[in-house]
Amino acid sequence: MAEEKIFLDERGVKVTNARFVTYAKTHALSGITSVSTFTVSPSKKGPIVVAVIGLIAFAFSWIVALVLIAAGVAWFLSLKDEYQVVLSSASGNEDALTDRDQAFIGRVVDALNEAIIHRG
Repeated sequence: MAEEKIFLDERGVKVTNARFVTYAKTHALSGITSVSTFTVSPSKKGPIVVAVIGLIAFAFSWIVALVLIAAGVAWFLSLKDEYQVVLSSASGNEDALTDRDQAFIGRVVDALNEAIIHRG
């Protein structure tokens, strides 16, 4: 039997010419027809509502208002997009891996595409 060729082995994720191993699951590359990325943007409604309540609170207490506005702004700035690796197969699409590091997800997708091409 031929030895597996490793295309990526980083942060607990491994891509070989035969399989794709994530933190919790192993996928056989033979069933994967295509790979893509998807970006999930978090809802920003919550922090905006908190900041607006803070603006309204200026009528009653400027200390409470400043705390609420600061909390809303901090919450808003802490929200980050998540990036997903989506595997397509004959049985449909599956979100195989999610991370906030866009470059890492890009390397995983590139490695998966190389492995699929290598597989033939």
